[in-house]
Amino acid sequence: MLRKIVMMVGVSVLVAGWLPARATAEETDHGKQPWVVNIEKLTVKNKNFRTTKWTGQNLQMTVMSVKPGGEIGLEKHDDGDQFIRVEKGKARVVMGATKENLTFDKKVSDDWAIFIPAGYWHNIINEGKTPLKVYTLYAPPEHPAGTVHKTFEESEADHTH
Repeated sequence: MLRKIVMMVGVSVLVAGWLPARATAEETDHGKQPWVVNIEKLTVKNKNFRTTKWTGQNLQMTVMSVKPGGEIGLEKHDDGDQFIRVEKGKARVVMGATKENLTFDKKVSDDWAIFIPAGYWHNIINEGKTPLKVYTLYAPPEHPAGTVHKTFEESEADHTH
């Protein structure tokens, strides 16, 4: 009888979503191991707002999918530089020394690279009609290994970015 109760409680917990979701194969962080990947295919295939794909001691790679009209969000990384490559989509890049003075303002699209110095406020805004697909390199890593944010809102609520 006790076994049936434990099983029923376990099933109820899973159905109710009380346990944290496990990463799928597409969401696995391959960090601290040698890894090769078709980065364009990986980036374009990603449906999550952010998926951390490789986290090492000094470098991290994430793939992102930003909804039309959406944005990465105004942010600043004091301790490291950032590289973003647009694989697919159209976007506006804004940067500046302060969040009130974003003097750098450029349009980008497929195959463009964005270099963000440490300490600069920046945002990437999707101005296209399809999801913006980018991959990002952080040096040093910015997010905990294995981070997956399915939506922008989930990312904002996490407060680790």
